[in-house]
Amino acid sequence: MGANHSREELFSSSDSEQEENEESNYEDANENDEGGSSSDRRIKSPTSLDDVDAKLKALKLKYSSSSNIPNAVKLYLHVGGNTPKAKWVTSEKLTSYSFVKTNSVNDEDEDEDDDEGEKEVRDSETFWILKVGSKIRSKVSVEMQMKIFSDQRRVDFVAGAVWAMKFCSEEHCKVFVTQFENCLFENTYNVEGNEKNKVKIFGKDFIGWANPEAADDSMWEDAEDSFSKSPSPARPTQDLREEFEEASNGGIQSLALGALDNSFLVSDNGIQVVKNFAHGIHGKGAFVNFADGYQSKGSSAFMTPKKTLLMKAETNMLLMSPNAGRETFHSTGLHQLDIETGKVVTEWKFGKDGTEITMRDIHNDSKGAQMDPSGSTFLGLDDNRLCRWDMRDRHGIVQDLVDSSNTPVLNWAQGHQFSRGTNFQCFATTGDGSIAVGSLDGKIRLYSISSMRQAKTAFPGLGSPITHVDVTFDGKWIVGTTDTYLVLICTIFTDKDGNMKTGFAGRMGNRIAAPRLLKLSPLDSHLAGANNKFRNAQFSWVTENGKQERHIVATVGKFSVIWNFQQVKDGSHECYRNQQGLKSCYCYKIVLRDDSIVESRFMHDKFAVTDSPEAPLVIATPMKVSSFSMSNRR
Repeated sequence: MGANHSREELFSSSDSEQEENEESNYEDANENDEGGSSSDRRIKSPTSLDDVDAKLKALKLKYSSSSNIPNAVKLYLHVGGNTPKAKWVTSEKLTSYSFVKTNSVNDEDEDEDDDEGEKEVRDSETFWILKVGSKIRSKVSVEMQMKIFSDQRRVDFVAGAVWAMKFCSEEHCKVFVTQFENCLFENTYNVEGNEKNKVKIFGKDFIGWANPEAADDSMWEDAEDSFSKSPSPARPTQDLREEFEEASNGGIQSLALGALDNSFLVSDNGIQVVKNFAHGIHGKGAFVNFADGYQSKGSSAFMTPKKTLLMKAETNMLLMSPNAGRETFHSTGLHQLDIETGKVVTEWKFGKDGTEITMRDIHNDSKGAQMDPSGSTFLGLDDNRLCRWDMRDRHGIVQDLVDSSNTPVLNWAQGHQFSRGTNFQCFATTGDGSIAVGSLDGKIRLYSISSMRQAKTAFPGLGSPITHVDVTFDGKWIVGTTDTYLVLICTIFTDKDGNMKTGFAGRMGNRIAAPRLLKLSPLDSHLAGANNKFRNAQFSWVTENGKQERHIVATVGKFSVIWNFQQVKDGSHECYRNQQGLKSCYCYKIVLRDDSIVESRFMHDKFAVTDSPEAPLVIATPMKVSSFSMSNRR
């Protein structure tokens, strides 16, 4: 279980204790006010209206009546952060909430409708906010990290601080959740959250994404059966143990993990080679200094590469830097580094039909392609382009590095340039080279190995851009990263002939399982700090048929967050009980670092040792890199 559960239990226990204390205080007050013998406590008839008024003011009621207050709730505030003194305190014993449509979160002058607490505003820029008493005014959004506990009649959320509301009944709680989801849908898509609009947004084949109760979850169960047959299943109670810690020679910008002998730390001033061991990466080897030959074209100052790619049995590395002056990451070329000599052997340009073009990302052809000694192709992605580049010069001309005007152009071997705005952001490959592409609109498109022109399947977005995507080796699972949650998608379906396939191989039809969300609790999201966006969620690294990824890891500020993959897929898992909407998993482990984490990744599956079911986890911060093993201790 994640650490968040203990804090939630603290809320439950303190809540019940407080109510008991309130009851005992009430009873003690009665005894003090009406002390003495039973004959002395007899109620005497008042002699005047003044006496009646005095008696009413003196009464201490055991429970506050909420029957006359619409949308009544009890409001709690979490204080103490992550310290031993952390606790929930009562902020308002009795208050009310309302959803208000407005054009400003800070506007205090709305006139609320007496019946529904909603204001009709015709301004096209309006949106829904949640008001709770006089203390909370927050735009309804995924950034609130709303978490529902239907069985406890309670919701937790972030609105400047971490709050919890407790309702009078489960029915009142469900009404609130339904209202919140409808307001969230309208704020996200700018249309009312009715069934017609949901079909329009998601498509009739994906209506289960808007109405998970109608989705076909049997595919998750089929996948769980196949997972249980894989060797060495992960145990949910495993501990993380730090094995190695290595200081860097400069500010680490990225981590290039190798599956063979070495891994590489890309820093501000060069590339540090480190050795791969069964318990992590350790021991400094050669250091490639950027000042010795890697610099941006037309500039005397080098630019730190933002994207690196290992190739040719990990003896070569492609380095791609953003073009100077660009606000977003796009590059017109890359450098090819020979790791053994530490020298840049080629500077390549991206071009098509004689015109220079840009790329925003590059990727290996498949999960294990970096180990292929003969590999000469790689994939490229731009906002509206998906292609394969070939480094073999079709004319057989060897580049003369002295003549900078003779920079070779990569051969556009395969791909498509889309005419309309696809707004591609990121991509990943399976073991056979199929491609998953994430977009700004939240869509994830699946392309087969045979065609980059037409997606076999296009999963609709949930309202947030996909900033990173990863796929399992067998292509059955996809994890997409957004700023506030991870979305886990099952690509398995059964075709008309009864054969089980993935969405990379054919159109999935309407028997599509609803996705599941991986989230931080509101408290952990708040404790992660200002830079609390999810980044670079990835499965553990498998490059062999028949083996199954066991964990998912993502970075959030100073947190490295780890989910047990088998646990997430288990439909009977405790996180999913009493939930409304898409199933969300909050059971995770957190590794806290002293500095913002650059990258968290599992090493290749070959480095998993006999006393551990998983390869080591490597976590890089700007000044050091640490390795953690998954022990079998209970």
